[in-house]
Amino acid sequence: ISIQRAEMVPKIRKNRNYLEKENCEMVDRQGHPMGSGPVSDEQLNDLEAGRLGIRQKPGPNNSLGLAKFLFPNEYDVYLHGTPAQELFSRTRRDFSHGCIRLEDPAKLAAWVLSDKPEWTLARIKAAMMNGPDNTQVNLDKPIPVLILYSTAVVQPDGEVDFFDDIYGHDADLEKVLAKGYPYPG
Repeated sequence: ISIQRAEMVPKIRKNRNYLEKENCEMVDRQGHPMGSGPVSDEQLNDLEAGRLGIRQKPGPNNSLGLAKFLFPNEYDVYLHGTPAQELFSRTRRDFSHGCIRLEDPAKLAAWVLSDKPEWTLARIKAAMMNGPDNTQVNLDKPIPVLILYSTAVVQPDGEVDFFDDIYGHDADLEKVLAKGYPYPG
């Protein structure tokens, strides 16, 4: 909802047809589409208040690519494809709002669905190219997902590599450490 308020609502204020132009639609709290056309003042207020949501329709230009992997977490982070494959050739790749872009989502889907023999790589790719229809596949057994964020890594030879802290967590850690022992939990 923060992306909706901070980025999309201001664009809709400037152009009431913005959602249609970007292949997006308004949805109610249950995810049902709210129709198309220019956004009314009432709808704009509901979008800003979070009573309505925005989602981009499926397709090759969807910013989440052709596949999205949902897993439970409090941050609404998930793994997804991208139509912007050129971003993988860049050294710095923090272009999203916190989700994790996948270079080859079909290959990950094949691995995730390896216990479902009917989901071959060919069928997965066909489902991804299915146009406006979504295909949801639920897992029989959950797969643990562990995401680590680190600004320092010790290499096997003992060298330490440091990275930019794009989320600012190191500054928070430094404040806690500056207070000295005993450190809060």
